[in-house]
Amino acid sequence: MAGIRIAIAGIGNCASSLIQGLDYYKNIKKSDELVPGLMHNSLGGYLVSDIKPVAAFDIDKRKVGTDLSEAIFSEPNCTKKFSDVSDMDVEVMKGQVLDGVASHMKDYFLVDEIQKPVDVASVLKRSKADVLINYLPVGSEEAVKWYASQALEAGCAFINCIPVFIASNKQWAEKFREAKLPIIGDDIKSLVGATIVHRTLTQMIIDRGARIDSTYQLNIGGNTDFRNMTDQSRLKSKKISKTESVASQIPYDAYVYAGPNGCIDCLNDNKICHLKIDFRLFGDVPAYIDLKLSVEDSPNSAGVVVDAIRIAKIALDRKIGGPVMAASAYFMKHPPQQMREQDAREQLEEFIK
Repeated sequence: MAGIRIAIAGIGNCASSLIQGLDYYKNIKKSDELVPGLMHNSLGGYLVSDIKPVAAFDIDKRKVGTDLSEAIFSEPNCTKKFSDVSDMDVEVMKGQVLDGVASHMKDYFLVDEIQKPVDVASVLKRSKADVLINYLPVGSEEAVKWYASQALEAGCAFINCIPVFIASNKQWAEKFREAKLPIIGDDIKSLVGATIVHRTLTQMIIDRGARIDSTYQLNIGGNTDFRNMTDQSRLKSKKISKTESVASQIPYDAYVYAGPNGCIDCLNDNKICHLKIDFRLFGDVPAYIDLKLSVEDSPNSAGVVVDAIRIAKIALDRKIGGPVMAASAYFMKHPPQQMREQDAREQLEEFIK
């Protein structure tokens, strides 16, 4: 079975965790016991060791021109190092900036204004990439659309890990469907993150017959993602994505809020979620859940992306174009069609079979 050749746009903390994970799990076999951090050792016959980075794009001059193995540990990346990565012979190339750098982030992302960006579609074709993974900053509306167009031109599957609506946009979904290229999106849902915990608790309360009156989710962190999101103008789609992901599980009107709420530098890649659900029990007697979740943000999402990559390759192998519905519902906050977690998981397993 051929491997899976991936390209990555945005070599930040999430890309760092993904690349480290490819090394960390490279010896895991199908017959091994399921290890922490993976939902599948083998998925459709593909192991983690089958995933091979072949192209990478960024705009920060501290990363552009370096090997991918070096770029993932370059500033301003701050996620935990859990695996040594040897030279990968993959040079990080300069992509288009467009709206990828917010005005208040220019001191954090150092851009060489003279250096010209590469022709991304040509690089994708030349490297024979199967899947392009989008890890650009939240709010990069034009830049994400541009990379999606490059995937279409090059004949790549596309995994959209941020809340710019591509898979869940009918026009973009149709473009990938017509091109017979799969897309999984939008906005990655971490392995055990704020959104999945919030959705699961919400489903449980409703299934047990209690009624939710209101719920909110507050998130803080210290990485560049949270600093980027201090600009409220870049948060419209993020708030829609997180709030709709939870609200979609409640079959009646209830107050729902979910969103990022500030950057605290010393937290680095640690994300802290405060979550509260107010609900009523038998006899309308009030109750509430008040919860704190603390996770290393980027490794938490990488475990999901490893599966999304393998699903995208299976869809490519089967010549399936457009959004992969079950995978998008299970892996993403804002899929084309919201599902209950259990239903999405069952449909995903059926897709794999």
